[in-house]
Amino acid sequence: MITRAIILAAGSGKKAWPYGEFRQKCTLPICNIPIVRRLVQQLTQIGIEEIIVVVGHHAQQVISVTADLPNVTFVTQKILDGTATATYQAITTESCAEQYLVLAGDIVTSTNDLRRFVRQLGQAEASVLVNQLGKEDPLNWICAGVNQNLITGIEGHPRGGKFRLCGIYGFSSSAVGYIRRNPGFATPVPVGGMPPVESEIAHSIQLMIDNNRPVLAVETEEIFVDVDKPWHVLEANHRLKSHLIQQIDRDQIADGAKISDGADISGRVVLGENSRIGKRVVVKGDLIAGANNNITNGAILGGGLIIGDQCRISDYCEVGSSVIGNQCIIGHGAEMSGVLFDKVYLYHYCEMSGVFGTASDIGAATVCGTLRFDDGDTPQKINGRYEIPTYGANATYMGEYCRTGVNAMIMPGRKIGSYSVVGAGVILNEDVPSQTMITVKQELVKKPWGPSRYGW
Repeated sequence: MITRAIILAAGSGKKAWPYGEFRQKCTLPICNIPIVRRLVQQLTQIGIEEIIVVVGHHAQQVISVTADLPNVTFVTQKILDGTATATYQAITTESCAEQYLVLAGDIVTSTNDLRRFVRQLGQAEASVLVNQLGKEDPLNWICAGVNQNLITGIEGHPRGGKFRLCGIYGFSSSAVGYIRRNPGFATPVPVGGMPPVESEIAHSIQLMIDNNRPVLAVETEEIFVDVDKPWHVLEANHRLKSHLIQQIDRDQIADGAKISDGADISGRVVLGENSRIGKRVVVKGDLIAGANNNITNGAILGGGLIIGDQCRISDYCEVGSSVIGNQCIIGHGAEMSGVLFDKVYLYHYCEMSGVFGTASDIGAATVCGTLRFDDGDTPQKINGRYEIPTYGANATYMGEYCRTGVNAMIMPGRKIGSYSVVGAGVILNEDVPSQTMITVKQELVKKPWGPSRYGW
């Protein structure tokens, strides 16, 4: 059976701000690999030999991170008007296949779940991967009714629901007509739901159900995160990190790597070529580190940590459960928990918690607050609507190419746009737009002073 995979990586990613504005959201790093690149690698691993990537917004960024992989071709979506249009364009650009596997390019899932889904293609004209919502608000997602492993109906952003669509679909060639017939307006919504004018592929699933065509529901068993909003970057990194670390069954020390007898290590270690763990380093759990890292002089590493290549982590810093990118520096007395993209510098005495974009420079004594006085979660405003995330509501979300001055204080849940600066001494209580500098306007009082004050 010839199966062709189509990855949809053309969207603008506006809800992911501060990460979707200057970077294509599908290229955001999850455990130091761009999302769309990992998807292509997973599809190749499970035997898919033809992969079409649909590009549009920041197209060259997607091409850059996938073009060196085998069996990948690219289709440019002419008008960014929805997932059904993009899928149909990809299908009609190439020769026909028996089955089409369609994936959103911003999802993080396990290879095993992808393999399970692909093995069930062909059991019905269409298949949909679904995930139980748990604590998540159904108003944030396109949901589905499920009965005896069949989809009973689609409803976009409903007031109630148990299952959400994961953005992974399977279509037999006989079902392609339903993608073509998509009305370009997702009408399966609650009364007053106000859908946007776009060709949402979920509506094509509803057309099949309306025509009594069975649609198979396949439920996830392992990890799944749809990277839709900034806190999903944090969640996806942490969940995939835990998934990868659970697969370590023994220490793996590469050629040229060294671990000092003076290091205190209590977990399993995967250490890349020419990396070094020096004296007085404490590793409290499992660690995966890449090549050419220098982890020295009393660095304290918490349990469950992934480090990229060419990092310096040293001088009694403390790194909690985190994903650290490539070429990062975490220096004297700095504390970090969360995600660093590539080339982020935490030089001296700062306390950082959240997601920090590429090539950001954090000034000494910068602090991220994580606990509110009311012990509550920070409401986040996305596209004019407030919601409270179930994960990472109080983390800091800093875009790319940012800087902070000394003693900047970032209150819980703040977002800072790319190419921005939070100046010295700022107490930041609101989000910072991209390409903006925030500084303190200080009023000084000057008075005469001297020995005369003491009667001389």
